[in-house]
Amino acid sequence: MKNPHRNERSERRDELRAEQIHDAYKAREKLPEPTACPDCGAVYQGGRWTWGAAPQGAHPMRCPACRRTHDRYPVGYVTLGGGFFASHREEVLNFVKNCEAREKAEHPMERIIAIEDQPEGTVVTTTSAHVARRIADGLHDAWKGTLDLHYNKQQELFRARWTREH
Repeated sequence: MKNPHRNERSERRDELRAEQIHDAYKAREKLPEPTACPDCGAVYQGGRWTWGAAPQGAHPMRCPACRRTHDRYPVGYVTLGGGFFASHREEVLNFVKNCEAREKAEHPMERIIAIEDQPEGTVVTTTSAHVARRIADGLHDAWKGTLDLHYNKQQELFRARWTREH
């Protein structure tokens, strides 16, 4: 006969549990309000980062996006390549920067960290997977081409490769 007071879940020791993902750039505890980023001017108030004037006496603390940018520790990677990109480079990069500007206007943590030429193509690194995905989808919607998307949940990394030959 089973013991009615015994929890059967606690008897299972061989079950696999999902590994918790730890993001060092997300606050472990609630930040003091208001908090203002001395680098970009974003203000943490009401439980989120927004754009606005920092109230008098705001606690100074670098925001997660500025910390990622300073540490050069991106979450999103968008690689651009192909003949079309080579011949329309300036136009495509302006499009990328405009995508980021639209996202950043409403969400201060959505930013481009860098745009660098590397052997595999021009790589745009971002502070979040969300803005990287917006950029990648925007490129594909605007100019078609080939878009490959990969999200590694364990490492919280998003990689996209957009190419167009003609």
